[in-house]
Amino acid sequence: MPVISTRTPVASATAARLAPSIMLALLSGFLLNLPFPIAGPLPPWRAAFAWIALVPIMYTLLDPKNAAHPRYLKRSALTGYLCGIFWYILNCYWIYHTMNLYGGVPAAGAAGIVVLYSMVLGLYFGVFGLGIAFLRRASGGAGVPLIAAPFLWVAIELAASRITSVPWDQFGYSQVDNFLLTRLAPWTGVYGISFVLMAVNALFAAALLSRSIHIRLRLAVGAALAAVLMQLGTWVQPKPVPTQALSVLLQANFDVRENNDWTGDEWDRNIGRFLSQSENTRTPWYQGMPDTGKPLQYEFSGGAHRPQPISLIAWPESPSPFTEGDPRFQAAMRQLAASTGAGIVAGNPTAAWEIADSGERVLREYNSASFFSPQGVVGRYNKIHLVPFGEYVPYRDLFFFAHHLTRQVGDFSRGRERTVFTANGHRYGVFICYESIFGDEVRQFVKNGAEVFVNISDDGWYGDTSAPWQHLNMARMRAIENHRWILRDTNTGVTASIDPYGRVVQSSPRHVFTSLPAMYGFYDDLTFYTRHGDVFGYSCCVVVLGVFLASLRKKRFSV
Repeated sequence: MPVISTRTPVASATAARLAPSIMLALLSGFLLNLPFPIAGPLPPWRAAFAWIALVPIMYTLLDPKNAAHPRYLKRSALTGYLCGIFWYILNCYWIYHTMNLYGGVPAAGAAGIVVLYSMVLGLYFGVFGLGIAFLRRASGGAGVPLIAAPFLWVAIELAASRITSVPWDQFGYSQVDNFLLTRLAPWTGVYGISFVLMAVNALFAAALLSRSIHIRLRLAVGAALAAVLMQLGTWVQPKPVPTQALSVLLQANFDVRENNDWTGDEWDRNIGRFLSQSENTRTPWYQGMPDTGKPLQYEFSGGAHRPQPISLIAWPESPSPFTEGDPRFQAAMRQLAASTGAGIVAGNPTAAWEIADSGERVLREYNSASFFSPQGVVGRYNKIHLVPFGEYVPYRDLFFFAHHLTRQVGDFSRGRERTVFTANGHRYGVFICYESIFGDEVRQFVKNGAEVFVNISDDGWYGDTSAPWQHLNMARMRAIENHRWILRDTNTGVTASIDPYGRVVQSSPRHVFTSLPAMYGFYDDLTFYTRHGDVFGYSCCVVVLGVFLASLRKKRFSV
């Protein structure tokens, strides 16, 4: 019996014409993942893929054959959307690991969460595709959209940080090791780097789209030279930054899957171990990134001497038995501060009775960093930017069906003030975990007087995926933007000291109970980015708005 096809010739022809665009979109999604960490630290050579990653999708969006299609705008939006979905699935595959292994979500459900997450955030790529196509049709050529592409890309990245609050692995983070290109960050934040990368990608796309062989050759050579010269910044290293003080960063290595409460004698035995480790300045560490292929070190090179006493001790955010209101914990912190003379930052949940807007007295819980001296608690920072579905459930009534997924989600309240702490005459700004990906928020600590950043985090939820390394690189960009040292103290790694150029100077082995004796320094200068924030990003938004308004006035379109 003959097989009867249910597909019409028109549908088949449409699918055939759309297939190359989809393939190029998926190719861009794949290439875009290469200049970011995949399962470990990013090899410097892979960062070079950032200069060509978006060329395939730019080419197909501006291809004259596609532009002639009556449904060009819809097809372009779909092409961009598919690229975005594929990119987020590749880049954020670790969500499956986190949900399945640590969140107790069945495999199918965890995979569904990754896909749903990617479908939501992939919409930004769809908007980019639609915008490029809109300008292509408005101007009648590829010139205007190619020039506008870097401005549009930055505007969409800024929108992602403000609307959905998930600015994870924005394009510019791929160049965090590029000393020359990151000189933009103290002025523009990460968005300036994204702009340059997108501009070079657009130049390559222009070369492919040009009808003139001579112009095509010139554009291609120009784009290649720009990419090569700027990528050489990965191998340029400034001189070591002078250090003035010593910190000890405790890596607690709590298992996030277990109940880590200590009862009876167990408390006394374990807290003694933690206190002793917090004063240990002879533990092994790596110079630079943690790498099992490198030798561990015990002494500082270059004739540097560890000053005494210890200036700061940090305990990370972790699933620990420590709560600020516990008298045993307070006594231990006072003892540690008295014996070392150091200021102590300790991650722990806190609670406080407060007056709600309704006038009622309510007990609010916070994810906090408490600051201790020999006299006890001298202040705390309550985390402001909470993790949705991790530390609170947004729109709880809407997501009532997700009670199985969210049963382990915390119910923390948002903090209100970016507190800066003083110890031994110097000021420290502490931000917690997920907050490190928000440049415009972290800079507020420096505006409030912070000379050093302390970032406490629990990256144990990520396991051995790409996420710990992605998270680390985003924190490193905060050091560059604000010209500050970062003491990054994590539960399971990567625990590290980061200099004002974003370089990892020292780090601890991962997944072990240890402490890092980390040297660091103090700065009180304010960069342009620290003072003014995302002025560059908003300027790109203004340019995009102007270009689109001019296009709308010029001509009306049919979708």
